Order: sequence, then C-alpha cells, then structure tokens
Amino acid sequence: MSEPQFWIDHFGLQRHPEGGYFAEFYRSSQTVETARGPRPAGTSIYFLLEQGDFSAFHRLQSDELWHFYWGSALTLWVIEPSGQLATLRLGADPAQGQSLQALVPKNTWFAAQPDGCALVGCTMAPGFDYADFELAERAELSRLYPQHAELIGRFTRD
Repeated sequence: MSEPQFWIDHFGLQRHPEGGYFAEFYRSSQTVETARGPRPAGTSIYFLLEQGDFSAFHRLQSDELWHFYWGSALTLWVIEPSGQLATLRLGADPAQGQSLQALVPKNTWFAAQPDGCALVGCTMAPGFDYADFELAERAELSRLYPQHAELIGRFTRD
C-alpha cells in the first residue's frame, strides 16, 4: 500500500484538471437550491497527489473540507479575497503543526502540494459541480495579487 499506483488502481482514480488523481466517493441524492441553481447537498472525493505534482490554484463556490488519509503531509496555500495568504498543513503529526482536517473557505483561491505523496479526501456542502469550479489563469491572478506572484507562478499551469 505504499505506492501511489495501489491507490490509483484501488479507487479507480482519474486525472483531475487541477492536477493529481481523484474519484468521487459520495454524491448526495438530496439537492439544495443555491444562487447558481440546484446542487447536491454534499459530495466527497478521494484525491491523490504524487511527489512533484500539485493541485493548481483554483476556487470553488462552496467550502471544502480536506481530510488526511495516507502518505506525506501536504501544504495548502489559501489566498483570501482581501489578498491575505494562509498556509495550512495537512498531515498526521500535530507536533509538527499538521492537522488531520483543514477547511478551505468558499471563494478563496487555493493550491496544494505534498511533501512526498499524499492521499486525502475532500468534502463539500453544497456539493461539487464543475460549474462552480474555476481554474486560475496565472496572469490574471498575479495581477489581482501581485504580492503572491511567485507562489502563483509555481502553482498555475498556463
């Protein structure tokens, strides 16, 4: 179980547009009305990032709760609309400032990178819909937050 390929095969993970691999684990059959239309009440995925890969800056229209399951710790960089940067550490060692869960608030830009390889879960309520997913464009995000241009350059793909 120490190899990323085990998890990719075991959960049937597929490449994700932001980076890494994912598979949906849960999608509520109950829907809720949002300003953007009906959404599932909640969703949950498995998400794997291999060493050297990253989840590119993106934002969502719902809060996303990250859960640590296996592997190395990872860092989440969260840029709030005000421009303030928060750095969250997800992992199994609280003595090293890591947490088993981390909350990424809706409408914030965020990226993630593992220290090695990490398997995590992501839960959203209201649930995920690709219509609520926005992948950052490097130039535009750097224009909005020039103080974070180096970080944005590292964690965007265009």
